[in-house]
Parts: sequence; C-alpha cells; structure tokens
Amino acid sequence: MLAYLWPMPELPEVETVRRGLEPVLQGARLLQVRQNRPDLRFPFPERFGERLEGAVVERLDRRAKYLLFGLSTGETWITHLGMTGRFTLDGAALGEFEDAPPTLGKHEHLSLVAERSAERRRIGFADARRFGFMGLIATPEVPAHAWFRDLGPEPLSNRFSAADLKAGFEGRTTPVKSALLDQRIVAGLGNIYVCEALYRSGISPLTPAGKVSGPRLEKLVAAIRQVLIEAVEAGGSTLKDFANAEGGQGYFQHRFDVYGREGEACHTLACPGIVRRIVLAGRSSFYCPACQRR
Repeated sequence: MLAYLWPMPELPEVETVRRGLEPVLQGARLLQVRQNRPDLRFPFPERFGERLEGAVVERLDRRAKYLLFGLSTGETWITHLGMTGRFTLDGAALGEFEDAPPTLGKHEHLSLVAERSAERRRIGFADARRFGFMGLIATPEVPAHAWFRDLGPEPLSNRFSAADLKAGFEGRTTPVKSALLDQRIVAGLGNIYVCEALYRSGISPLTPAGKVSGPRLEKLVAAIRQVLIEAVEAGGSTLKDFANAEGGQGYFQHRFDVYGREGEACHTLACPGIVRRIVLAGRSSFYCPACQRR
C-alpha cells in the first residue's frame, strides 16, 4: 500500500519536531548561523542569518503545521516543513526513536549553533525537495499575517468543539473528508488523521459536511482529538520522508485502522467490512463502507 502514502508532515509530526527542539532551543542564543542557499520554496527573508544571529529563542510554538520560534529581537522565526523538511540535532537522543541523527546532511540548507547554559548544540535544517519555507515576522503581526489570519481552531485546544465544526460545515455539500482538510475550518488536519478520525467516529468520508448531525459532530471532535494525541505520543507517522528532530522515526503508522489498508479486513470487532480506497479532491481516502455510514 506504500504507493498511496503521502509524505507531507501533518500536525502530530510538526508537534513532535517542536517537542524535540524545545529543550535545546528554548532560552538558547543562536550563534554561527549559516545559510547555504538563497531560497527554499520561497526566498529566505532579507538578511536572514544576520537577523537570527545573537537572538535568544524565548518560546517555541506550533500553529497548524507551522513552527514558531519567538525571538528576543521582537520577531518570530516561522518554519513550514513542506514535504521533506527536517531539523536535526547533534548529540544525545531526545526521545525513543529508531535511527541515529545524521550530521551534515546532503540537502542541509541552514545550520546554526544554539548556546544554552554554557552548552552548545548544532542544529541543521535540510529539505531535499525544498517545498518548505521560512519567514521572519514582527511578533505582534503574526496573527494577522496571510499564513495565519484565516486558520481555524487548533484541534488539540480545549476550545475546539462540535460548535466549531457545525459553524464550519453549515450549508456545505462537499464531502466531510474534504471539509476537514480545509484549514479555515480546522487548523493542521491532514489526509492521514482525517481518515483515521472519520473511521473512529463511524462517519463515511462521502457524507456531505452539512449533513453531519450534532451527536455525530461531538463524536467526531472527540475522535479527532484522540487520534492526534495518540499520534503525538507515538512520535508521528513515518511514511517516506518525515523524520523527527533527532533524525528518527515515529511509530503511529503501525496503528493505522484504515489509512493505507485497502483490501484488508476492518479492525472493528465483528465487522465484516473490507477497507476501501477512493479518491476525493485528488487525495486517497480509506474507509470501511460497512461501519462508516453516511
């Protein structure tokens, strides 16, 4: 089934990277910043290395699939991993992952030293396909920036609720699977975890979004939150290119109930269904037609 797997890091993978970087970068001063090419998907910000050099990272956040490094200079360093973007750290592993971290990667485009409590760690950013990008934005302007202003609620936030989905789905005839991938409705959801959440909530991906009832919305919200929490705890899902901050791999792909399992038996006890693959809006969707109902 690997031909169907899409390597774009989703929210759990980005959160895994954030958690791996936080103990090293939060409170650290950035030194010896080296930019090895002028662009990724977009050009690097003007004087990028110069503006990072000497700054202290005051906090590390995530918004949707973006990493946000709040700097002492009053700017926020934004990173989107794209399809193959990855941070690497030299030194001891920060988590229980499979592989040792690489050091000077073939496609490393940015490197720096983080100094914290007299300890120095080398950090690199590599992006083989260069679909990722970075920005530097004045911190007060981040919420209104084009990358963030239209994003929906964070699905791991306690404020994310069935009311949010109801408002976002109102009047929509598009399939619920496609609606959940709309970042204006929920921020950070991607193909893999939407498939898994719809399976857990018993909702067919073909159901018109506006037809999902109140009780089913409550169940869907709970399923979205739970599948994301489990994926973060497992370190994300390694498909083709994703690696966490230590260069290792996540394990949630071993827990998939439907994603990538076309033609296999449904995991629901006593369900006779066979997992089916369909294409919605150009993306492979996996579901059990026996226990996921419209």
